Amino acid sequence: MKDLLIFDLDGTLIDSKEDLVGSVNAMLAWKHRAPLPHDVVASYVGNGAPMLVKRALPDLGEDEHLAALQFFLDYYREHMLDATTLYPGVREALDRLHQHHIALAVLTNKPVRFSERLIAGLGLSAHFFKIYGGNSFEEKKPHPIGIERLIAESSADRARTVMVGDSAVDVLTARAAKVQACGVSWGFQPETFQQAPPDFMVDDLRVLAEMVLERP
Repeated sequence: MKDLLIFDLDGTLIDSKEDLVGSVNAMLAWKHRAPLPHDVVASYVGNGAPMLVKRALPDLGEDEHLAALQFFLDYYREHMLDATTLYPGVREALDRLHQHHIALAVLTNKPVRFSERLIAGLGLSAHFFKIYGGNSFEEKKPHPIGIERLIAESSADRARTVMVGDSAVDVLTARAAKVQACGVSWGFQPETFQQAPPDFMVDDLRVLAEMVLERP
C-alpha cells in the first residue's frame, strides 16, 4: 500500500507571483503596453507559459506571440528566484513526508527546466523522485498523462494517490486520473474551486502531511 503525493508548483508549493508579474510586465513594457495588476496576472497562471502570454497579449499574431513568449521566458529565466519563496509550512511538511519515505512528485504546467531550477534553488530537489512540467508530455494538465506516468513509475496505489493544487486545473487533472484531489486555501486561483470542488481542503500543508502519515 504505497502513498503518492503529486504537487502543483506555482501557487501550491511556491509563491512565485512577484516574479511572474514582473516578467509579464517587463514583456508588456517591451511591447509598449501598460502593466497589468498582480491579481490579473495571477489569474492567467496555470495553463503554461504560452497561454499566460496569450492572455496578457491577446491581440498578437502568431509570429508576434512567439517573439513575446521568447522574451518572457528569457526574462523569467533570469528573475525566477528574485522574490519567489515557499509558502509557510511547505518545507516542514515536505521534510516530514520525505523522512517517512512517502513518494513525492511535482506535476506543473510550467516548463520542466524552469521547475527543476526553482526547486533546486529552494533546496528541495532531494524531496521529489520526479518533476514533470508542461513540456514533459504531449498534453498538459488537466490531461491525466502526468499522473498516470507517476503512478506507474512509483508503483503507488491509485486509491492512495493525491493531487494537490490551488486551482480547478489540478482538480480536473485528478478527476481525469481517478485519484483524490486536495485543494489548498492559499495560492493564485482558489476561487476556481467553485467550479471544480476538491475532495478536501487544507489551510496548511503540515495538516496534509499529518493526514497522510496517520492513514492506516
